[in-house]
Amino acid sequence: MGLCYPGRLPKGGDCPPRPLCAPLWHSRFLALMPRIELVLLVGSYAIKHYLGPGLMTDHVRRGRAGKFWPLPHPSWRTGHWERQNPWFTHATLPALRAELCRLTAQ
Repeated sequence: MGLCYPGRLPKGGDCPPRPLCAPLWHSRFLALMPRIELVLLVGSYAIKHYLGPGLMTDHVRRGRAGKFWPLPHPSWRTGHWERQNPWFTHATLPALRAELCRLTAQ
């Protein structure tokens, strides 16, 4: 969401992105790339910014929203989340792979 590393939280994990970055830069960058067909929204901050409030799991379960595809943030916690949400491995990842193959075959 930001163009810089926000630092670490005192008890571990990354700090949230600076609230100024996405509103200042994202629309400018996306305007320079008008042919983008797929944007991966990785993690709850990106998902919330582009798809609005709600649980990350609910957004990921709904799947692609236009050109945006919400995904959990890849971290050690994701393994537990994936075990709790087996539909992600069995339905979402194969659909994403198929879409990536379609887009890269052009």
